[in-house]
Amino acid sequence: MGTLGEDIKQAAFRNAEQKAGINIMYTANWLRNKVAVMLKPHGLSPEQYNVLRILRILRGQNGVPASVKLVNERMLDPMSNVSRLVDKLFNSGLVERKICPSDRRQVELLLTSIGIRTLEEADESLKELGNIFTGISEERLELLNEILDQLRSEKL
Repeated sequence: MGTLGEDIKQAAFRNAEQKAGINIMYTANWLRNKVAVMLKPHGLSPEQYNVLRILRILRGQNGVPASVKLVNERMLDPMSNVSRLVDKLFNSGLVERKICPSDRRQVELLLTSIGIRTLEEADESLKELGNIFTGISEERLELLNEILDQLRSEKL
């Protein structure tokens, strides 16, 4: 992987803003593909991993099941079809679904022991992702995070 221009075979860009936007989209896809390859041996997509990760965080904080709605609110990709993802995770034995006793229309989710083990194994595989930041100083990473946060806070 080289510079953006080399990778997408584009020598010039209209301006720095256009190049930055294309660079962010290209890099996000590049990173997503790396994550997908690392998760494949665990039978997970990045979106399924995200659901499991959210359930672990919520369970660790509260010790109670999480609703599908709450999981959906915390997804990295708000366009994900959480119901479909939960169905696949349920069919794989990674999550348990329960009807909420106080609201029968609401489905609550819990990680199963298999789900916890799969998530721990996937986390172990994803540790090497940190290597992509080797050679970038803490200060520059903090600046990158600030810039990305600022971009998302801008109103289009």
